[in-house]
Amino acid sequence: MTKSLLEDRWTLWIVAAITIFLFLVANLPWQLDDYDQAKQAFTSFEMIKEGRWFYQQTPNAHVATKPPLIGWISAGLFELTRSWDLAWRLPSFLAAVAISILLLRAAVMAYGSLAALIALSAFGLNLLSPRLATLVRTDMPLTLIIFLIGLLIWQKARHGEPWNKRDHLLVFVLLTGAMLIKGPIIWAFLLPGIGIFEWRRRSNNAPSVWCGWWPWVASLGVFLLWVVGGIVFQPGFFDEVVVREFVARFGETIHRSQPLYFYLPHLLHKFLPWSALIIAVAILDLRSRRWKIRAMFREISPETFWLLCWSLGGLLAMSLIPSKRVDRIFPVLPPLCLLLAAQVASRYASCSHGSVSRSSRSLNVDLTGHRPVATEDERTRGRICFWSAVALLLSIFVTGGYTISKVISEYRNHRDALVVFGREVRREAEVHHWRYEAVAAKDEGLLLYLRKTHFIAPDRAIGEWNIGNLDALVASTEKAPALMRELHDAVLSQLKSNKRNDERGQAYVLITR
Repeated sequence: MTKSLLEDRWTLWIVAAITIFLFLVANLPWQLDDYDQAKQAFTSFEMIKEGRWFYQQTPNAHVATKPPLIGWISAGLFELTRSWDLAWRLPSFLAAVAISILLLRAAVMAYGSLAALIALSAFGLNLLSPRLATLVRTDMPLTLIIFLIGLLIWQKARHGEPWNKRDHLLVFVLLTGAMLIKGPIIWAFLLPGIGIFEWRRRSNNAPSVWCGWWPWVASLGVFLLWVVGGIVFQPGFFDEVVVREFVARFGETIHRSQPLYFYLPHLLHKFLPWSALIIAVAILDLRSRRWKIRAMFREISPETFWLLCWSLGGLLAMSLIPSKRVDRIFPVLPPLCLLLAAQVASRYASCSHGSVSRSSRSLNVDLTGHRPVATEDERTRGRICFWSAVALLLSIFVTGGYTISKVISEYRNHRDALVVFGREVRREAEVHHWRYEAVAAKDEGLLLYLRKTHFIAPDRAIGEWNIGNLDALVASTEKAPALMRELHDAVLSQLKSNKRNDERGQAYVLITR
């Protein structure tokens, strides 16, 4: 019964629908007030408004620290959709959907429909994927590129195919894309696993997963061209990007340092219940082998060993970097999902092949009741199906319940207060043909809600107002009283931002003539 439910096509469609729904709603109401979303959104906004295509600034006029590829994609999407909300969030959403499809397809072809359902569910129904699916950040697109390279390596390990020129060019293009999204951090997610696999390959003649040096070196060269150009042409680039953003990640003076084990408990928690299922199946496998770990590693297939090297190598490398944040470990989730699918398929298939035939089972009877006695293999298969179904149901209720409750809480706490305020200010300014500016504020998203590229200093705002160059000003409630004393013929509009119940950020008012 459990097996037929997990292999039913409708189960797959229901899980896919729930996954897409959670991807879409997890960050509602859409706002840019946290997780540095405003900084990322501002890059594409500056590209369109001021033509800064290679080097951008943050809303508070600091140097933008990320390479520009996602900004280019968002700028292109804006030209197609004319919606900034879609342009900023579609890259992450489309990347999440692409990973889901690729993961499902790879698992179906290699491990069957039951394991593929588990892989898709593990990727979509956890506490990280829905959150990052429409967040205005670079984590999901970077994960897609890392997954594409890792999947290509997995196929090479699975089929034993040699690397050709087309493969080298594809790896170079993907690596270059990753470099222009977040720099050389992609090395931490792939090179340790490749190194471990190649070291072990010397003793078992497995196919090589190393494509050669030139795609890695050439892609780094493209990234270094961008870096050198920034140092030469962009004031403050060296200090803000090279020193603070890259070099300082390996120190403990600028960025907050976390302990070596930081990622492991967070990963186990955010990836529940699938992390528990991975551990349970591994224990079940070791138990069936009488805890002979060496025998397990001797018998493991090259493609499964690559998944193990890929996921654990990335986790280890990222753990060695002192500066840590939970979402940075996200690229190890897709290989863990594929590894879980391989585990489930391996145990299920081995139990199936190890079971006695139907006629033999009919002879294995209880002397009192004449009922068939289940073999150990049959019990193992039943446990795998049962606990896979339990994990799937738990993930739906936990991830879905957490996501929906969080969305309700965000609306109740008016987390979109500045979004609504900015939209109303723009509407009033368009109706009355106002020339308006925003006085310097801590909320970086405010500029984007008002569709402005720069804050204005209070002294300059007073001067521009008093000579008649401004018709309206947006200011925080803290700065408004002092401004009102200096502005000629100024009145406070009834238009104010609602107070956010979580007390993050400030409230703002509109000053008009």
